Amino acid sequence: MARLFITGGHGMVGRNLRAHPGIAAWQVLAPARTELDLCDADALRDWLARHRPDAVVHAAGVVGGIQANLAEPMRYLIENARIGLNLIAACREARIPVLINLSSSCVYPRDLHCGLAEEQILTGPLEPSNEGYALAKIMAMRLVDHACREDRGLQWRTLVPCNLYGPFDKFDPGQSHLLPAIIHKIHRARVEGHETVEIWGDGTARREFMHAGDLAEAILRALAGPSSVPAVMNIGPGVDHAIDDYYRIAAGVIGWQGRFVHDLGKPVGMRRKLLSVTRQTEWGWAPQTGLREGIAATYAWYLEHQP
Repeated sequence: MARLFITGGHGMVGRNLRAHPGIAAWQVLAPARTELDLCDADALRDWLARHRPDAVVHAAGVVGGIQANLAEPMRYLIENARIGLNLIAACREARIPVLINLSSSCVYPRDLHCGLAEEQILTGPLEPSNEGYALAKIMAMRLVDHACREDRGLQWRTLVPCNLYGPFDKFDPGQSHLLPAIIHKIHRARVEGHETVEIWGDGTARREFMHAGDLAEAILRALAGPSSVPAVMNIGPGVDHAIDDYYRIAAGVIGWQGRFVHDLGKPVGMRRKLLSVTRQTEWGWAPQTGLREGIAATYAWYLEHQP
């Protein structure tokens, strides 16, 4: 059985990938950070030499929402850049034949809003609220591309997913992304009897979200036939919603009937960020989980796993 090394195998994306039924085709290697520190280049090279995986999915990273990125921009740049550089250099040295590098939609310029196409990366300034993380992801993407140019035998690809939500996510608003934070806030409002929930900004900014189980499906499909995957490809539903809509749908799922209050003094990031899915469509794949269905499943998981 072929061996698959998943970096970040204990994070949200990695755990959803490991939970997917299709992972049974692989012998999974998913060391925790206590077992393998990706910031330690020597330890990483030694680990690869010992275990010799047939493929790698790079899902590791230091992530957070707007609050966290604004508070610690150096951390998000330095740690993510170090992880990406160490991993890609070590995989090139070990000549790992297949690598799926997971990037982020934050790599797109801040002034582009709709139909973000892969060729538009590096064509303008980045959104300041997560610039450090974006720069690190762009560096990893370019390293993957350069490695493939130098060694045509490598089947390395970069997938650029839209925003994700689902099981194993972080729901603390101080650390989480938009949708898990919404689920947590509205749940607390229902449990504690609050009549209002605050929304940052005017609620009209738009975001694209995909259930993490769908990303796992796309990753497994890419691993099964990497030669058919473009060098860089967006992954997402190709549909976005206003932030107000996410709050409204989550409130309906959770059963909270209060009132939303907008704080116009809080940052909201980019006004809109919708990926083009032209390459994904040509690849013959699309996510299958509907938004309300995905939020309901995520809320059920949240209820079961919250302390």
